[in-house]
Amino acid sequence: MTRKRFPALRACLPFLLLALILASTFVAFGDVGNQNRYTPGSGGSSGDGDIGVLIGYLLGLFIENPTLGLIVLVILIVFVLLRRRKNKKLGSDSSYINQQVQQQAQNDVVMNFTESVAAQVRQTDPDFSAEKFLGWAQEVFMKIQEAWTTRDWKVIRPFESETLFNTHKQQLDEYIRLGKINVIEKIGIKHCSLKSYTVDGDKEVMVVALNALLRDYVIDATTRNVLESDPNRDWYMKYELTFNRKVGVKTHPGMSNMSTTNCPNCGAPTEITSAGQCPYCGSVITNGEHDWVLSNLVGVNQ
Repeated sequence: MTRKRFPALRACLPFLLLALILASTFVAFGDVGNQNRYTPGSGGSSGDGDIGVLIGYLLGLFIENPTLGLIVLVILIVFVLLRRRKNKKLGSDSSYINQQVQQQAQNDVVMNFTESVAAQVRQTDPDFSAEKFLGWAQEVFMKIQEAWTTRDWKVIRPFESETLFNTHKQQLDEYIRLGKINVIEKIGIKHCSLKSYTVDGDKEVMVVALNALLRDYVIDATTRNVLESDPNRDWYMKYELTFNRKVGVKTHPGMSNMSTTNCPNCGAPTEITSAGQCPYCGSVITNGEHDWVLSNLVGVNQ
């Protein structure tokens, strides 16, 4: 009996293998996703080894007992389909997603290099304060999100480099041209720390790691209808903010990193010109000659 089964079984093996691969694919990617459309996801699966073992087991079972193997495969496929159906339903439930995202933020393990980086900076800048700098960096981040949502990019001109300001302005102008508003709201910063400090030629480079929970969606500027994403859905985002200043610039205890609304040179309100000049003292305050300026802001993979 067994010998008679083998030729037919061998002929069916390609189709059987295809079914097993499809079943394993359902298993691998059946879970609810958590990838923000504004940031590339990390991709990949941690269960590839287990899937290989499962395929090998089912193939062996088919060879030993084709009937039992078929029953197990059918049960597996039904289980996966039911699981996908449940996950699809949960995937449309913003409260369930928010619970998962908030748990992710709470359980995230984040490396903090603030003390060692600050000690490195203080070797040449004794008055540097990590606490004050990070408070200012968070204020800059919040101001940028506010400016992006209100589509008023001139308010962030004082603390962005010329290159970054022009890049962001072009992106925002495109949203305006399309009649869209990218709303960023309900921002809760969960982590902010110094990540690294280096000297590159005539400039110092400071990188800040910042993680935040937020709402991120796109609406029509006229009708206010939601065009993309879900206004009730939370995202857990990770960013790196890069700040530059000229080598040799020192922290001024009364002026540096004071706020996003004052000139770092004279302390006047930062209603600066398009060229980055303070109208009160005439200083160009966006080139890092007086204080740190933001030169890059990127989302990092989850």
